[in-house]
Amino acid sequence: MDFDLKTLTLAGAAAEKCDALVLLVADAFKPGKDPLSRLAADALKAGDFEAKPGKMLQAYRTAGVAATRVLLVGCGDGSGKRVQAAVQAAVGAIRSSGVKRMVVCLAADAGDEAVRAAVAATAEASYVYVSTKSKPEGRALQRVTIAVADTQPRRAAFAAAKAAANGIEFARELGNLPPNVATPTRLGEEAKKLAKAQGLQCEVMGPKEIAKLGMGSFLAVAQGSEQPPRFIVLTYQGAAASEAPLVLVGKGITFDSGGISIKPAAEMDEMKFDMGGAASVLGTFRALGELKPAVNVVGLIPTCENMPDGRAVKPGDIVTSLSGQTIEILNTDAEGRLILCDALTYAERFKPRAVIDIATLTGACVIALGAVRSGLFATDDALAQALLDAGDAALDPCWRMPLDEEYAEGLKSNFADVANVAGRAGGAVNAAKFLQRFTGKYPWAHLDIAGTAWKGGAAKGSTGRPVGLLFEFLLGQVGSAAAKPKRQAAAKRK
Repeated sequence: MDFDLKTLTLAGAAAEKCDALVLLVADAFKPGKDPLSRLAADALKAGDFEAKPGKMLQAYRTAGVAATRVLLVGCGDGSGKRVQAAVQAAVGAIRSSGVKRMVVCLAADAGDEAVRAAVAATAEASYVYVSTKSKPEGRALQRVTIAVADTQPRRAAFAAAKAAANGIEFARELGNLPPNVATPTRLGEEAKKLAKAQGLQCEVMGPKEIAKLGMGSFLAVAQGSEQPPRFIVLTYQGAAASEAPLVLVGKGITFDSGGISIKPAAEMDEMKFDMGGAASVLGTFRALGELKPAVNVVGLIPTCENMPDGRAVKPGDIVTSLSGQTIEILNTDAEGRLILCDALTYAERFKPRAVIDIATLTGACVIALGAVRSGLFATDDALAQALLDAGDAALDPCWRMPLDEEYAEGLKSNFADVANVAGRAGGAVNAAKFLQRFTGKYPWAHLDIAGTAWKGGAAKGSTGRPVGLLFEFLLGQVGSAAAKPKRQAAAKRK
């Protein structure tokens, strides 16, 4: 989709030729003498429309307005969250009407938050999956103008919002592909194409290279599938080579049957979304390549299938991870942590400022937080706060969860250094405690996106989260290399 940012008063917006003009009306709306102001003022006075969030009124071929359709949409206090909801509602209302060009008029005092929200909401609400349909509908909306009082102070936010929207859409498209298409090999190919297009460095390793590295835990998960595993290493260098990178690690299980500990049949098709962490890393690199911020980032993606073949790993098997720690596999459906732990150990070689892993890891996190917030675990307070702030700014929120040492008690094994599961209680925390064992040499955070990476039911599909959060976090780290966070024991109590 083609976005552009334009300086427009309401009088100027009334003269813009387009298929639909969306006027966001906030509580503090002050009408002028132009046709759009008169339309909004008359509707408010008559009680046919309110500036409250969720209220909408449509008009067709309004006198003095060049747009074919006008949508008055309430956005309450004009905050990013309200703007996001208003624009999503407006795009949803015109989605099937063949609108190709749309203008979104923000309030006169709209800031960066509103601009980001308007771009993100438009891209999200207009997305259409077409890759595997014989007669794809395609996206009707092709060009969107974001109208503000003055473009100059909003250009940076607008550019970042466009890059983030493209990254989110890239992640959504990968996530929505069927598992017979989005194989580990396909993810490796997509990473290479992305690297070539965006000027990134990319290395894709196969089974032999992975085995040579000593990633026994990762290979144990992969051995039950005919699809060969891939270990993807992406590098974006936007700052000096001497600056330590931030490392993103994405779980890439392209289909999760549960292995020998097989899952129930109901909704098992949704396990194609178990590579949501990998998709979010690729989407974030898509955004980095477009905006080119001054920061160094490494992306690590261990990707494979988890299948119940005759060669598949069994409950009770013991494997040796890249770190040298032995792991007793008590449940083969707790496989994400087994591929992530080797990637987290591999991350040490980059001497990173911090490492963040992203994974559709536990159903327990869905029970705890639902589909609103991703679960955040961190060994460093400054890192955790930066991620929380980034999530709030990107309207892609997370919530910090505990890492008390007592949660690791259930991971003790009589036969190995650690078991891969504990009891049902506190499952999301237990999983994070397992991963923490492999992160002792750097500040670390873990995002459990099992509840936020996709939607089920009638709206089934990938969300592209948490690309928005990750990209906002990385932009916030530009120029802060000197402020490398120190590990804080207090993090364990949060």
